[in-house]
Order: sequence, then structure tokens, then C-alpha cells
Amino acid sequence: MPIYEYECTCCSFRFELKRSFSEDTQVSCPKCGGNTQPIFSPVSIIFKGTGFYSTDNRGNHERPSQEGNIDQDKAGSTEKGG
Repeated sequence: MPIYEYECTCCSFRFELKRSFSEDTQVSCPKCGGNTQPIFSPVSIIFKGTGFYSTDNRGNHERPSQEGNIDQDKAGSTEKGG
């Protein structure tokens, strides 16, 4: 169940409350019983790994190793043939 943050419009008391997505009832302040409003704050998400940044190139992560193998094969065939 997600945790929601609320602030009382009367006494400015802030509190958190676990509620289901389907609950749609009005929340009252536990301190004074007044009306509350939900507080929306940014979610902290950390993207780890490759492909999440604009400087990453998704298609090139596998290519250097394949090109390296091709270069080694060419070098090996030149040594054997020469």
C-alpha cells in the first residue's frame, strides 16, 4: 500500500498515512480533526546501468567487443598467411 502525505488546512500539521489506491474518503487531521489536503512531492528514482542517460548510445554497448574480435581475427589471419 502506498504512503500518502497530508497537511491540515487548519493547523498546518503534516502527517503520513498508508492508504489503498481504491480508498477515496476524505482524511481528517489526527491532531485537530480539520480538513486536509494531499501533498505531492517528487519521487526519488535512481536509474542504474547503461542506456538511461542521453550521452549513452544503446546500440554501441555490444559493438566494440564484436569489432575487437573481428580485428583480432584479421590480425591472426595476416600473421598466419604472411
